[in-house]
Amino acid sequence: MIDEILKHNAEFVETKGYEKFVTSKYPDKRIAIVTCMDTRLVELLPAALGVRNGDVKIIKNAGGTITNPFDSTMRSLLVAVYELGVNEIMVVGHTGCGVQGMNAAKMLELMRERGISDEHISLMRHCGIDLDSWLHGFDDTDEAVRETVDLISRHPLMAADVRVAGYIMDSTTGALSPL
Repeated sequence: MIDEILKHNAEFVETKGYEKFVTSKYPDKRIAIVTCMDTRLVELLPAALGVRNGDVKIIKNAGGTITNPFDSTMRSLLVAVYELGVNEIMVVGHTGCGVQGMNAAKMLELMRERGISDEHISLMRHCGIDLDSWLHGFDDTDEAVRETVDLISRHPLMAADVRVAGYIMDSTTGALSPL
């Protein structure tokens, strides 16, 4: 599959398909969106929100949440605010999220099935990583989004004038519900 993607990329560049996407690194609408990496949202989310290339910064991760104030998503938001002019942040969860109900013990078992040794799992724990917490999903999507909004809003390095709001998107229709 990667070879097919690389072939397409070469053709895309050769035919100058990129020209319609040229923009600057600064988001025209000055908004950052934190959302899930779910495949249903790849085209649905921008279409449902009416955003195009160059309009917003979209930061995706598993679940569209922030579980640690020092993770890469929070760092990206700080860069977006202080370096790229973002003044509003939307946290967009969605219905039917795969992270909802995700079980750390099950994931560790899947890792073992794929060849990760108990020694490596123990090493992670010995290094202070609480795998049960780190690999655990969330039970309630609305609550997970609210907690992420709260974490961003109260982060000691986040500017007080940045608006932060949470939403749930219907994974089929794209309808947004504010929290």
